[in-house]
Amino acid sequence: MALASAEYPFLGLMWTMLVFFCWIAWFWLLFLAFGDLFRRDDVSGWAKAGWTVLLIVLPFLGVLLYLVTQGRHLPERQRAREAAARDRFDGYVRSVSTSDTTGAAQIAQARRLLEEGVIDDAEYQALKRKALAR
Repeated sequence: MALASAEYPFLGLMWTMLVFFCWIAWFWLLFLAFGDLFRRDDVSGWAKAGWTVLLIVLPFLGVLLYLVTQGRHLPERQRAREAAARDRFDGYVRSVSTSDTTGAAQIAQARRLLEEGVIDDAEYQALKRKALAR
C-alpha cells in the first residue's frame, strides 16, 4: 500500500480530480450553449449555423463568447420555457379534470338513461350514489 501511494502521490490525485471536474464542467457548458441555442426562436438559422461552427471549430472561445454575448438572458429564456411547460401541463390537467366525468354530469346522464327506459329506478339510484361518492 505504501508503494502505491509513493507512485501516485496525494497531490497527483487531487490534480486528476480537478482536471476531471473541469472536463465535466466544460461539457456541461457546451451542452448548455447548444441547448439554449437550438431552443431559441429569436435566432435565425444562419446565426445558429454560425454559432454551431464556432462552437465546434473553436470550442473554448465559442462557449465563452456565447456566454458573454447571450448568457445575460439565458435564465429568462429558461424561466419562460418552464412557465410555458407548466401552463401546458395545467391546461391538460384542467381539460382532463373538467370532462364529463363530474358527479353532476354522471347523474344527468343516468337520469337521461332512466327517462329513456334503458335503466330502471334501482340502477339509477345506484349510479347516483356512486357519482355522489366521488
